[in-house]
Amino acid sequence: MKFGIDRLLSDPVLRQPLEGKRVALLAHPASVTEDLTHSLDALIAAGVNVSAVFGPQHGVRGDLQDNMMESPDFTDPTYGMPVFSLYGEVRRPTADPMATFDVMLVDLQDVGCRIYTFVTTLLYVLQAAEAHGKSVWVLDRPNPAGRPIEGLTLLPGWESFVGAGPMPMRHGMTLGELGHWFIAQYGIDVEYRVIGMEGWAPDDAPGYGWPVDRVWINPSPNAANVNMARAYAGTVMLEGANLSEGRGTTRPLELFGAPDIDAKAVIAEMRRIAPKWLEGCSLRDFWFQPTFHKHVDTLCNGVFIHAEGPGYDHRRFRPWRVQAAGFKAIRALYPDYDLWRDFPYEYEFGKLAIDVINGGPGLREWVDDRAAVAADLDAITRPDEAAWAEAVQQHLLY
Repeated sequence: MKFGIDRLLSDPVLRQPLEGKRVALLAHPASVTEDLTHSLDALIAAGVNVSAVFGPQHGVRGDLQDNMMESPDFTDPTYGMPVFSLYGEVRRPTADPMATFDVMLVDLQDVGCRIYTFVTTLLYVLQAAEAHGKSVWVLDRPNPAGRPIEGLTLLPGWESFVGAGPMPMRHGMTLGELGHWFIAQYGIDVEYRVIGMEGWAPDDAPGYGWPVDRVWINPSPNAANVNMARAYAGTVMLEGANLSEGRGTTRPLELFGAPDIDAKAVIAEMRRIAPKWLEGCSLRDFWFQPTFHKHVDTLCNGVFIHAEGPGYDHRRFRPWRVQAAGFKAIRALYPDYDLWRDFPYEYEFGKLAIDVINGGPGLREWVDDRAAVAADLDAITRPDEAAWAEAVQQHLLY
């Protein structure tokens, strides 16, 4: 199959509208061609006049490990053009950077989750392009989590840098498709084009979204593999909890744990609470010791989520519910556990991080309600999932 960048480079007809235009590239380390050439190098070699580069969270170089670490602007040392950070002094492109180009090419590898901030950066770029009369092209890439949809819809008033709009946690779309939804949802008047993929089959084994013949490159420092991308719509909620999500280990965002839990007991309780939610993956208890971040240098007992191997069922796997069951199990086993972190997550003050992550308090309230059962969470979530599937159907390109 071919990604959008590969189709653009191989077809002069697709590139023709860029002739005579100043072109900006929004990219990161995973912005590479099929032969692993970075898109910036490949576009310049193809004769495209790249006048500026923009970087999302974690930077163009992907060098900043933790969340909420800002990247500076700088000058590209090879080509001499300006590199503007969209996760530094600003999140939205401002007038001076917008004046450096006519067309922006967005070539970002997403992981299929609302909270992954490249989604919000795309929205902000589209809105800035409307304000400044610029064009936006998305060079589309696969959603490695595939088409499944999961989670509660973000509520009005809960918009943030990890909540670009009323969508569920696991959106099931590509960035190119999301661009069409943003334009329709917010009435954005912008010249928008998607250079689509060729041969993407998100429902087909063995990749179910990620073509197994393509090399995986971390789009952010802790997005180490496809298993992480599949689990992320659940494990990202750990950023709002006092449990470790594995930062400071070699397998972040594929696990959860802490020094003061019994992982075997947690898994057993998860199976008691919601056996259906655990179908499609394998859970394994294990030990780990983070070298930085939460519980640094402390031995932790944890649960590893395997969305891979013979126990993986793409259509049954529900990572958001798996992690919800993990929270619920800990709340049942350790009623007084200090589960929720209280800090200004993504600069949102006065709201619990777990609620910012979920776009409302519904998930946390279900976990903390001792009488609530799995069916209660399903009852409020399934209508949101069905409504999203219907709303975005018209925007699907594959």
